[in-house]
Amino acid sequence: MTTGEVARRLGVAPTTVRTWDRRYGLGPAAHTGGRHRRWTPGDVARLERMCALTATGIPPAEAARTVLGEATQEQAPAARAAPAPPEAAGEAAGEETPARRDEGVAPRPSLRARSRAGSGLRLGDVRQECKGIARAALRLDASALDELLETAIAEHGLVAAWTEVIMPTLQAVGRKWESSGEKYVEVEHFLSWHVSGALRRAAPPTAADRPGATVVLACVPGENHTLPLEVLAAALAERGLPVRMFGGALPVESLVTAVRRTGPAAVALWAQSRTTASRPLAQHVAAMEWGVRGARRKPVVLTIGPGWSGRTVPGLPRPTGLAEAVAVLETVVPR
Repeated sequence: MTTGEVARRLGVAPTTVRTWDRRYGLGPAAHTGGRHRRWTPGDVARLERMCALTATGIPPAEAARTVLGEATQEQAPAARAAPAPPEAAGEAAGEETPARRDEGVAPRPSLRARSRAGSGLRLGDVRQECKGIARAALRLDASALDELLETAIAEHGLVAAWTEVIMPTLQAVGRKWESSGEKYVEVEHFLSWHVSGALRRAAPPTAADRPGATVVLACVPGENHTLPLEVLAAALAERGLPVRMFGGALPVESLVTAVRRTGPAAVALWAQSRTTASRPLAQHVAAMEWGVRGARRKPVVLTIGPGWSGRTVPGLPRPTGLAEAVAVLETVVPR
């Protein structure tokens, strides 16, 4: 694996991997030709052990000494010459043997076992970047999380990064929170905040207004989940479409005023919950008119988000994902 691939797997910044190599000698055991270093599964296992130790609060220098000491013990000639007893074989496979339970020593899972366990989140069949982002979020590692998010957006683009990397990770963190008695609330808030920052940094400057070409984005009253609207705003700005973002829980009167003042080509209303999705509100906004007599216009209203599931408003588009919402808006906003 390359250094970048190792960093994504571990959920740390590539500079961290290089620092551990230069400062503590935790680099690849074997050297290959060429400028780029290659990491074997054994090399990665040492770094995973380093991550596990530093995540408990152990200083990096002390953690590195522990990792290197364990590697030296594993390479001892006596250990190589003697056949491993059943208990040792169990340890090598990452199993908790009776001896280790009695000693109160936590077993060290094998590389394969750790790869399956990953971040402890049920991510399923997802990109490798998801696991790195999840690990960084669980460690509350701000610098690594920012770098991983920005790398994913740069490599895949806003829409693909959101759909295939960021959203699956957010969903996994949400499931972890729900199944653990709200134990991981701080992780969800931390991850959401950094995703929001990464989206803002990735988006180009807001496009200049064009009469009748603005898109208004707002959460319905009582709805505060703004991240899906933030990524939609960034994707539209990337395509040069003027956007007016009003965020979470916009009151009805304020939404109506915003629509009248901007005269938008389209309005996207986000609802996360069915309890907040309001058909009458969507229909009211869709019926609003502005402009001079004889040339009055109405906005195209998109009902987006899972809250609108089963509550389809006749005549109003209901995109089921980010890519579809972008495609719809590109067709209705005049260039």
